[in-house]
Amino acid sequence: MPPERAPRPGTRRPSGPFAEVPLGPGRSVRLWQEDALTGLARRTDRPSVVVTSPPYNRKVPYRGYDDARPREEYLRWMRALGATVARVLAPDGSFFLNVGGAPKDPWLPWDVAREVGRSFVLQNVLHWIKSIALDRLEGPPNGRPLPAAVGHYKPLVSARYVHGAHEYIFQFTHRGDVAIDRLAIGVPYQDLSNVRRWRRPASELRCRGNTWFLPYRTIRLRARDRPHPATFPTELPEWCVRLHGVARTRQVVDPFVGIGASAIAAARIGVDFVGFDLDAGYLEVAAERVRAELRGGASEPKRSSADAEALGPTACHGSG
Repeated sequence: MPPERAPRPGTRRPSGPFAEVPLGPGRSVRLWQEDALTGLARRTDRPSVVVTSPPYNRKVPYRGYDDARPREEYLRWMRALGATVARVLAPDGSFFLNVGGAPKDPWLPWDVAREVGRSFVLQNVLHWIKSIALDRLEGPPNGRPLPAAVGHYKPLVSARYVHGAHEYIFQFTHRGDVAIDRLAIGVPYQDLSNVRRWRRPASELRCRGNTWFLPYRTIRLRARDRPHPATFPTELPEWCVRLHGVARTRQVVDPFVGIGASAIAAARIGVDFVGFDLDAGYLEVAAERVRAELRGGASEPKRSSADAEALGPTACHGSG
């Protein structure tokens, strides 16, 4: 395996990637400190999957980026993103776009989807559920069913709106006809007689559907454990790649890689990866998290017993 290449912290390589972490023969994680709209055509090779979460234009305090652009200017930028991805994506590729809206601006994700959809067909709409409250959850043997609130949400004080606990993941394809591997992220049947009832090939798994419950991990110190104002769990891009089909995935790309959740997902799966970000600090963290993952899965904060208890059937915390 070739030696890893990485610059000094906070510096930029003039002719190569900001950092490159080898994964195996012909495969690596390459992180570029570059605008993706100009870098995608130069740095990628007909990627099978593009998965990303762009800024949402919700005044998030990014370093070096204005997240409060005029609405039409922001949507033009999203249209340009869609057109650029369409030019580089493989003919049978998938573009998974994660977008969330504020309670007072619920149309934003769909406005973005419409702009990106000028260059694509919208094939699937998935819902990333961050927190869920259940009125009844099966309790201990012979015990009463228990109420449950699981996951993390951002509290909202309002007389008009409920707090947001989900975001969208739009799967765009060129023609809307890309076969997906639904059972790659399948869930077990609760009653195996359903397999026979639905006359499907024998399998203990069924399609997960379009609701993906992926709560954030509990963190103790944001500056240390999540030094980025807007991230998604590593499992989200990993599930996107697996849904598309790992066997058909030769390269994964993230135009807004941030601190590297999608890069870690690619490293776990073992697929070639290219990511872009303008912030050297975020890229440095992303590279180190990928290295940590390859050393032994230490890229995410580990859950302590207190974390496990906090995520138990009666707790629901705020999360930034």
